[in-house]
Amino acid sequence: MSTHPGAYLYRSMYYQYFGLNEAPFSIAVNPRYLFMSPRHRDALAHLLYGVGAGGGFILLTGEVGTGKTTINRCLPEQLPDNTDIAIILNPALSAVELLASACDELGIDYGDSSSLKTLTDRLHSFLLENHGRGRNTVLLIDEAQHLDFDVLEQIRLLTNLETNSEKLLQIILIGQPELAQILARPELRQLNQRITARYNLEPLDPRETAAYIRHRLEVAGLAPGRELFPMSVVKGIHRRTRGIPRLINLLCDRMLLGAYGKSASRVDKAMLAQAAREVMGESVEEASSGAARWGVAAAALLLAAVGLVWWQWNPEATPPAAAVVAPVTEAAQAPVVATPPEPAVVATAREAPAPEPDTSGAAAWLLPPASAMATLWSLSTDQPMPADPCDDVAGLRCGTGTAATWDELNTMNRPLLLEAVTPERFAAGVLLLGIDGRNAWVAVDDGIEQVPLASLAESWRGGYRYLWRPPTGFDRPLALGDSSPAVTEVAALFARLDGQPQPLASDVFTDALRTRVRLFQSSNGLASDGVIGERTLLKLSLIHI
Repeated sequence: MSTHPGAYLYRSMYYQYFGLNEAPFSIAVNPRYLFMSPRHRDALAHLLYGVGAGGGFILLTGEVGTGKTTINRCLPEQLPDNTDIAIILNPALSAVELLASACDELGIDYGDSSSLKTLTDRLHSFLLENHGRGRNTVLLIDEAQHLDFDVLEQIRLLTNLETNSEKLLQIILIGQPELAQILARPELRQLNQRITARYNLEPLDPRETAAYIRHRLEVAGLAPGRELFPMSVVKGIHRRTRGIPRLINLLCDRMLLGAYGKSASRVDKAMLAQAAREVMGESVEEASSGAARWGVAAAALLLAAVGLVWWQWNPEATPPAAAVVAPVTEAAQAPVVATPPEPAVVATAREAPAPEPDTSGAAAWLLPPASAMATLWSLSTDQPMPADPCDDVAGLRCGTGTAATWDELNTMNRPLLLEAVTPERFAAGVLLLGIDGRNAWVAVDDGIEQVPLASLAESWRGGYRYLWRPPTGFDRPLALGDSSPAVTEVAALFARLDGQPQPLASDVFTDALRTRVRLFQSSNGLASDGVIGERTLLKLSLIHI
């Protein structure tokens, strides 16, 4: 299997070599690839039972990448028609913000007031009216392990909204296994005692892993009877990934890329071993020892995932040296998989002096601004970087933003150039590749380094920059009635995403396209205004189809 950076250029073409219609192992959530294993169906059944039981809390936990998002996508469609559901995807909220978000989701008008009492009263009135009409109300909170204690307490108080006979609101908490540990704390015992249904979603077993791989290949158009992954190889995939679907996708993608590079008709054990080394940073000896080095391998996998997401949208790009995953030493010891960070407020540094390229004496991840930008540029294109990379050349544009929490950065889901200062107060740049729990993965001169978020917060000034590739002709937000080549590109992208033969629009922004855009925005935590702006395009750019 080729390890040359140019191998990444093949990713947009290899599926054609195998007679597929599209790349089958994208890490982006695509409803057409929905795979419901027996344990996924069991988890869904527990949630539906909890909703039907009425009142209290329902808890679903599972490791990152096990398919909790799959359950989230299925649940609203399975609920009775008389059920209204509010879905909170971003838990980095205060108690007031969470109540306001719930009211927004349910269409509750609370005017200009944002007090806790007003929001609670308006929600209570809505719940009583809904109950009087024979309707049930459900509040679903994803990534609930990141909720602050005071927010959890406010959520518990919401279950006090009741009639003489039953609760008015049912609450579903979905999160990683540590959520159950958090709820087991003595100070949260009242909430924990109100949980009426619990389910922990386990990874796929070997047989389910085989079915999962086959399912994705068939959806991508694999011809009946053709075998790309022999069972002996599938067993090795399961051993290395422990049956976590997201990890299976990354490993299988790299293996098909390797088979394509060798003009092979299917993958083999040698390609598996090579892919595991390249993607997960493991050696053959480590692979045979099971999960002994799993935390180390997953750290490398996180970085590979970041790169794949970026390069998939930019197929002509060549990854920089800093983004090539090398074997990781045991000292790295990262958590198993990338997770959204805890909502920690970023420390804002004092105003820095005039930019100064000298970062001598600073941490290795504090790069000269020009060097950090050059690396960011190389992640986007193999064209030479101009004097001003924000001149809108090579089809790339500069974007800027400010953030107050790590979650805000995490939602960008792409390499970011953080504006930072050295301990000597000189300007510097930090090339952020990913966030993993309480740590960040950043580029350094000779590779990649893991940095505690607490250390990063001491240097980061709160601003960030990124490069992105807009559709052809995109020069302003697109709304109903607008005509532009960008409309054509976006409509075609949605058609491929949904598996529809005809796009919802040609070159004119139609009402049907606006409805689809609103649905996409709502499911991705964006303002569902039906307008195609930069944020919507950035989310779309992360979907590889």
